[in-house]
Formats: sequence, C-alpha cells, structure tokens
Amino acid sequence: MVDIDTKIVEEIVRRVLKEQLDANNDFKKETDKSGVAVIKTSTVKPEKFDTGKEGDKVYLKDVLNLEESPRLGCGVMEMEESTFDWTLKYDEVDYIIDGTLEIVIGDRKIVGNKGDIIFIPKDTAIKFSCPQHARFVYVVYPANWEAL
Repeated sequence: MVDIDTKIVEEIVRRVLKEQLDANNDFKKETDKSGVAVIKTSTVKPEKFDTGKEGDKVYLKDVLNLEESPRLGCGVMEMEESTFDWTLKYDEVDYIIDGTLEIVIGDRKIVGNKGDIIFIPKDTAIKFSCPQHARFVYVVYPANWEAL
C-alpha cells in the first residue's frame, strides 16, 4: 500500500474547488493562497435583484462567498431609475463607482455621487433611490446579509 501525504491531497482538493468556484464567477477575481483577493470590478455583471416592486431595475452580485470571507460581505450593485424600501439588518458601506445614489430617510435625502462613500448603520429603514443610473460597491457586516 502506498503512503498518501494528506497535505498534498488537501492542497489538490483546495485547488480543484477554487478552480470550480472561479469558473462559476462571471467576473475576474484572483485569490492568493493567503486569502488576499483582487476583484476586477469592471468585469462584474450584476444579476437581477427582486426588490419586491415590479419594474425596478436593480441588479447585484456578491463577489466574495462566505467561505472566502465569513465576516464581511462585498459585491457590486447597479440601479436604473428605481426607488425601493429597505430596512438594513446589517451595517453597510457603499462606494459609488459611477452615477448618483440617493438614500432617503423620511423626508431627508442623502446624495452620493461618483467617488463618494455612504455609510448606512444597522436597523436603518431607508429607500434606496437612483434618479438615473448608479453603480456601486457595497461592503456589509455581517457577510450573510441576505439571511438576516
């Protein structure tokens, strides 16, 4: 019987799983063995997101999975001429890549433009709003924001 080095087998399995995960991404992401990753945001193509309101043009794509980042979530979101109600059960930071994103709280409007950062604390009831087009990166804590 041949002795099998479990560390080598584990490394092979990790590489195969990583290749499979990367193959399922429709964007470019490179992850170092340390876990440090670079995501080419220009290659991320967000998918339709159900806001609960017909006609909304809202799209998002998480760029890190829970295995890669069990604490912080991150993704890219795009909106076109849409407004929808949302209550955050998590903290969120949004970096506007392009366009204008509005956060409406009651009768107040916080406006972020290209290059701006918006912070929205946990348990805040808002309206995400976009008068024309917005593309932004979101970072959320905890990472499993959809499950909350």
